[in-house]
Amino acid sequence: MVENVEKQDRNEQGSELEALAQSFLAHRPRLHAIAQRALGSPWSADDAVQETWIRLQRADAAAIEDLQPWLTTVVSRVCIDLIRRSERRPEVPAEELPPEPGGPGDLAEDVLRTEELALAMHVVLDSLGPLERLAVILHDVFALPYSQIAPILDRTPTAARQLASRARARLSEVDAAAVRQQQEGVIEAFLAAAREGDFGGLLQLLDPEIELRSDAAAVEAAAAALADGAPPLAPMMEGSDAVARVFSGRMHDVARIDLGGLPAAAYIREREMQAVYLIHSRRGLITRIEVLADPEHLAALPRGDGQRPGGRAQDA
Repeated sequence: MVENVEKQDRNEQGSELEALAQSFLAHRPRLHAIAQRALGSPWSADDAVQETWIRLQRADAAAIEDLQPWLTTVVSRVCIDLIRRSERRPEVPAEELPPEPGGPGDLAEDVLRTEELALAMHVVLDSLGPLERLAVILHDVFALPYSQIAPILDRTPTAARQLASRARARLSEVDAAAVRQQQEGVIEAFLAAAREGDFGGLLQLLDPEIELRSDAAAVEAAAAALADGAPPLAPMMEGSDAVARVFSGRMHDVARIDLGGLPAAAYIREREMQAVYLIHSRRGLITRIEVLADPEHLAALPRGDGQRPGGRAQDA
């Protein structure tokens, strides 16, 4: 009798966990998108989303009235913790934040367009503190009002607005047109050298300590298409010589694209984007290449339609 009760309890717990997992999976793409924008890396975003799932399992799920805001809060705070661990710069306390420049309608308070935000974040992400990053991303990209952002950041709505304004002011200093032109030039030169098998030309474009990182889906797809000219990818490679050898004589079917204002490259087959190459450069040299083919990683990238995932934030 006792064994039957225990077995029934285990079955019920298993069913509850399965239902919880299904609910989490429905929200996972949005959580990954938030984390990837905040952390600037799909792999760091994977870690943040996994930690969010662990915390959900430990929580009293029955007491969570609305799962989406709960998950948004948790993944945002996980991102804040990860950023704080990786940086040494002290944050400016909320009470020491300067007043917002101007009044309503001031440039610093306007929502940045998606294409401007994606490109500017690509350039100055590391110079923004964790609270600034999350405030502007949650408001300008995911359309959360400051009244909802405030408890996520453990700040007042006014302080959350100030944090977003500070970030937006710094982002607006980026000369988007000049950065886009430089980035497009670097990508075009990289693709041309790769297609032509110009090993020396590739070495001139690559930082000596460049990192090449590929997700599992990209590694698997490339391995299956080596005979068709796909690059021999590995999960991680370092150094300009090794990376140049990967791409030299390859990339014939890869073209430059625009990801919501961010120049990148992609392998497109039958009008479907199969893999994306995120190419990071500094002072004309490519410092990092990320190859993404996992559907979740691709879904988290900035969209090219100029629309924000959440629409327009209501800052009542």
